Amino acid sequence: MSDLAIYDMDRTVTRRPTYTPFLLHCATRRAPWRLLFVPGVLLSMIAYGLRLIDRTRLKEINHRLLLGGSVHPAELEPLVHSFADAQVAGNIRPGALGAIARDKAEGRRLVLATASYRLYADAIAERLGFDDVIGTGSVIGLDDRVHAKIAGENCYGLAKMRMIADWVEQSGLKDARGHVRFYSDHVSDRPAFEWADEPVAVNPHGKLRRLAQRRGWAIEDWG
Repeated sequence: MSDLAIYDMDRTVTRRPTYTPFLLHCATRRAPWRLLFVPGVLLSMIAYGLRLIDRTRLKEINHRLLLGGSVHPAELEPLVHSFADAQVAGNIRPGALGAIARDKAEGRRLVLATASYRLYADAIAERLGFDDVIGTGSVIGLDDRVHAKIAGENCYGLAKMRMIADWVEQSGLKDARGHVRFYSDHVSDRPAFEWADEPVAVNPHGKLRRLAQRRGWAIEDWG
C-alpha cells in the first residue's frame, strides 16, 4: 500500500500563479520583441473572461504569442531552470514547505497535480522533493520541437481528476493505494477533494471555504 499526498501548485504551493510569468520570463530572455504581443495576451484574457474561449485555447494563444509556435527544448531548458529557481526562491508558501516535509516524513508518495505545463512544473517539483507530476502536457512534434498546442487535456477541474485516476492506474496503485491527502486552494478541484480520503483546503477563496465548512474538510492557512 502507498499513502499519497497530492498537491495543486498555483496559489496552493506557490503564492502566485506561474503560467503567464513563465511565458514572460521566456519572452524577456529569449525574444524580447515578443513583449509587443502582451496586449494580445490581455485581449485573450478578456475573451476568456467573457467565455468566448476556454482555458485550453487561452493557454495555447498565450503560448504562441510569447513563446512562439514551436521551439526546440534545448532552447527552453536554461529558461525552465532559471524560472524554477526563481519560483522556489521567492514564490513558495512557507506552509507548503512544512506540509511537504511532514508528508515526506510520514512516508507518503508526493504528487504534484497542476494545470500548469509540465514543461516547467517538473523542474519546480524536483526542487521541492516531489516524486511524481501530473500536469498539462505540450505537443512535441515530429520535428522534436515544443508546439503551442496542449497534448491531451488541460489538467483542470474534472480533467484533473481524470488525469489523477489515470496516473493511479498506470502507476499500479489502483488496488494498492492507501490513504490519500489532497491539497488545493480552489473549488475547481472539488472532484479531487471528494475523491480523496483527507481533503485539505489551503488558503481557500470564498466558494471553497464555504464548501469545506459544509463538508467538514480541513482548512489550513499556509501564509
